[in-house]
Amino acid sequence: MGVELTHQYTEYRAMEDQEEVEEGVILTDWDIVYHVRDALLSVKTGDRSSYHQLVAVLHHRDRSAPDKAALLLTSLKALSGAVSYINDIDHVSLLQSIFGMSMWNCVPDVMDALLELIICLAASNGKYVDLCLDMLVNNFLPPMESDMLRHPRGQTKKDQVLPRVHTGLEVIVDLVPLAALKLSTTVVQKRPMFFRKDFNMDRLKFRMEIYLKNMLMLEGGAIREFVGSSVLMEVVNMMLELDVAIGWDELLRDDPSKGIFTMELEDEEEEADVDGQANDVELPSTLTLRNLGKNVTADLLDSLMIQFFEHLETCADKKRLSEVFETLLSSFVATILNTYKSKFSQFAIFYACALDPENCGVKFAQTLGDMFISNFNPPVTMSAVAYLASYLARGKFLSTAFVVNMLKRLVDWCLRYCEEQDRDMNPKAHQAFYSACQGIMYVLCFHMKSIMNVPTLKSQLLLMPIEPILRHKLGPLEVCHRL
Repeated sequence: MGVELTHQYTEYRAMEDQEEVEEGVILTDWDIVYHVRDALLSVKTGDRSSYHQLVAVLHHRDRSAPDKAALLLTSLKALSGAVSYINDIDHVSLLQSIFGMSMWNCVPDVMDALLELIICLAASNGKYVDLCLDMLVNNFLPPMESDMLRHPRGQTKKDQVLPRVHTGLEVIVDLVPLAALKLSTTVVQKRPMFFRKDFNMDRLKFRMEIYLKNMLMLEGGAIREFVGSSVLMEVVNMMLELDVAIGWDELLRDDPSKGIFTMELEDEEEEADVDGQANDVELPSTLTLRNLGKNVTADLLDSLMIQFFEHLETCADKKRLSEVFETLLSSFVATILNTYKSKFSQFAIFYACALDPENCGVKFAQTLGDMFISNFNPPVTMSAVAYLASYLARGKFLSTAFVVNMLKRLVDWCLRYCEEQDRDMNPKAHQAFYSACQGIMYVLCFHMKSIMNVPTLKSQLLLMPIEPILRHKLGPLEVCHRL
């Protein structure tokens, strides 16, 4: 297929014979590839003029003009055809120009040609794979100085760029399976930093939102088998970092005497619909916005969590929520469970449980219960029972019968613990026990009415030795009252 050269392309033809090209001369695609090949080979002979002209075409910033875009398009296609002649010793500046390009500054045809070149480079030589991955991950976001995401055209451009970027990543991982490990590391390392004093907060929010979108596209895409788990765990880490940055003083600014227990009781009352029916699924986003007002960190966390919840809903629709849940559960145990001052990140896994109560919901509670009962590390046991109590209390999607079964596990553990204690009465030595007692009372505050309304469950509850536990000489009522 021929390409008709106009006067804007005369310098490209001159690479071969340094003669003027008359307007209207037809060159085939292979003719252009040969020109580029000769320009690459000429570097070894010391003649770098043609090579410099080629680099200048790639390096030119104004790619929106039709003539410049056409020249760039032809150059990129020719480089793909001559990729075997590129090496990292003679063509450093060329490679820097290629890997420094942003699809966000290109028209769609040029995006396609650039993507083709990146894939060809990765396939041609293993030493370019990491650079190709870096370049594509860099294209998760528009250039740092760009404000295009604030405007409608930026959203259009995003829809053009991101599918191409992820197609490129999928092709490279398919060609070089070991590239998946590098890709996971690269995605984590290039994640935008939250707290930069020199960065506009609105721009930071836009960039964080779009980076998360890319991470979730990887998690739900064709190569999720290779990168999904590590990317998902990093998403949780992102939310956790923001979470711990929000202080309790900000939560309680309006009423310093209000604690999390009081706020959760208020949530229970406020979440009922106007017709008196409670919502089936809780949206944790209401917690952040209602209690934190205009706090910029909370606003960013809120935005990221909503985007993540929508991803979980998509996973549920595609029947792969259980697959994602396993990673979420591992991440919860490894990070959130023992993170001091974590307040909202746990709602990521709570929401997954709400979408699949019978499987994810039950497994989460049972895992926390197992960790509490079988773990001998007090901080872990205390954290596990605290999360379990909060989850059982707030999870309206859990059946009352299941809540009673989990409550019985806690009560049975507390009874055994009481029977084994006859010496040290120091409260610090029994923190796990007091945490369990507090959890039992917490769950009962939320579920006593629903339990008592079911005769069989009422009987089970009345048979539980809760009173002897609370009256034990360890004094759980007195100690818990001071907590």
